[in-house]
Amino acid sequence: MTFQKYVRPQSLEEAWELNQKKRNRVVGGMMWLKMGTHSFGTAIDLCDLGLDAIEETEGEFRIGAMVTLRQMEKHPGLDVYSCGAVKAALRDIVGVQFRNGATLGGSLWRRMGFSDVVAIFLAMDSSVELFKGGVVPLEEFVRMPYDNDILVRLIVKKRPGAFAYQAVRKQRTDLSTLNCAAAKVGEEYRVVVGSRPARAVLLRDERGILAGGITEESAATFAEYAAGAVPVSGNMWGSAEYRRALVPVLVRRTLLALGEVR
Repeated sequence: MTFQKYVRPQSLEEAWELNQKKRNRVVGGMMWLKMGTHSFGTAIDLCDLGLDAIEETEGEFRIGAMVTLRQMEKHPGLDVYSCGAVKAALRDIVGVQFRNGATLGGSLWRRMGFSDVVAIFLAMDSSVELFKGGVVPLEEFVRMPYDNDILVRLIVKKRPGAFAYQAVRKQRTDLSTLNCAAAKVGEEYRVVVGSRPARAVLLRDERGILAGGITEESAATFAEYAAGAVPVSGNMWGSAEYRRALVPVLVRRTLLALGEVR
């Protein structure tokens, strides 16, 4: 992979203007972009824009696009609020060296189907801040087509809730064959299924299956509902048939884990 020019913009406006040219690319940790063989114009490095910090207030977390996965994994506030689910989602992503380089922005922007980062934050009351597009709910952002905007930060509202996360991998540090996040945010139950292998989908308990709480029976019933609601296909990490069988099992296990969160 080659670039003709390397630029560190001193403002988001400058970064956005550079990103309007088709051959230019915003670079984060360079963990995924480097996997291809490409020739680009300008590498746009956001490292001078102060986007490498996690700001925690009484009501929310504001996580800059240049924050690394390792920073999020080790952040005590995120760990406590998410009931350990953020750490559980991140700890098996390749290895510590990788997570020290991979950024939140790079993980979110591509909306990769296998992304553990997308899955866990989709279960929360999360939004992304885009430089031109403003604040967009993460659920909506995941469905949006790619454009030339700049992702500034992720905003996670601290709503009362509980969270759980599980994934199936061929082995630790491999990409997920299927991942699942479950949450109770306020009085609403949410279940996210990702690595299916398309982009993660968010299911709400619209049928009131979990209205009486999480039990073995209600978890199994919701898992069967999820099995019919989540489309799957195959790739090198698992066939469509395998994922179809995994969905109800992993959803049930994650819901039961959520029910044990205090």
